[in-house]
This record gives sequence, C-alpha cells and structure tokens, in this order.
Amino acid sequence: MHRRVALLPALALALLAACQQDPPAPGPVETEVPENIGSAAQPVEPVDAGIGTPMEERVATLGLLNKRNNLTQDLEMKPGETRRIGDVIVRLQACEKTAPWEMPKETGAFVQVFVRGRGENADFGSVFSGWLFKESPSLNVVEHPIYDVWVKDCAMSFPGATPDASASEESAE
Repeated sequence: MHRRVALLPALALALLAACQQDPPAPGPVETEVPENIGSAAQPVEPVDAGIGTPMEERVATLGLLNKRNNLTQDLEMKPGETRRIGDVIVRLQACEKTAPWEMPKETGAFVQVFVRGRGENADFGSVFSGWLFKESPSLNVVEHPIYDVWVKDCAMSFPGATPDASASEESAE
C-alpha cells in the first residue's frame, strides 16, 4: 500500500508535464478553411418556411471561447458561412428565432464545429454538429476540452412586427 501512495505524486507530475505545450499566440487569428473540411460534413440545406427574414439574410452571433488562453470572441455569420479561427472551424447552417408573438422566446442555430488534432499535419475532425439554443445552453453542448461555442443571437425580422417592438422585448429579457 505504501508503494502505491509513493507513486501517486510521481504519476501526477508526469501527467502534468505531458499536458504542457508552447503558449498560444496572443489573440485569435483567422486563417483559411482547409478544402478537405467540406468533405468531412456536407452542408445542410436549410428549409425556409417563408416566415420572416429569408435564411440567407439572417445573421447569427455566436460566442467562441478558447479555454486554454481564456479568449472569447463573437462571430457574426450568415447561414452557409464557415469561419476558421486558429485550430477551430465553425460552420453555421441555419439560425432561427421565435416570432415576437410566440412564447416561449427561443433563439437557436444549427452549428458544426471542427477542431484540428494534435501534431503538425493533423486534420480537422468534427466535434459537434447540431442545434444550440441561447435560452437552454445545457440542452445541447459542444463538448470539447479547449473550445466552447454558444448562440448569442439570430438577427431576423417578422412580417407585422415593428423593429421597435422586438428591440424593446429583447431589452426586457
């Protein structure tokens, strides 16, 4: 028993030493999306119900957190857009918001997240593909040890709704 207890601190130090890497570059850096990322997951064609802003004119605001260096960044994207920031790629397929007259208020986005594996020539692998909801962040979660992605807003309008009414409703939340 005494021998096992003596090995625990040495094992813990070895595990911590294996986790150390070079410090990340200061600040997120946008780079080009690799061409092979399109073959990893084919884009989903969003179905537009014809109510409100057409899908191609909507703008989603997503939050991206790098837990390693505690950098948070807002990404404003249109459906179908793909953005690469360092070792993470975020693809927005669709965003939706309930009409001002509907309850409960919900805002969601269909997001795909790809992260580069370890090593110099590593490829990007899919870590998440699904709907994220602003009001229910624990319903569907991007489970990754370094990156977190969440929905902040989906900018769209509805027929019959005045811009002032939806702005005052959002500020009341």
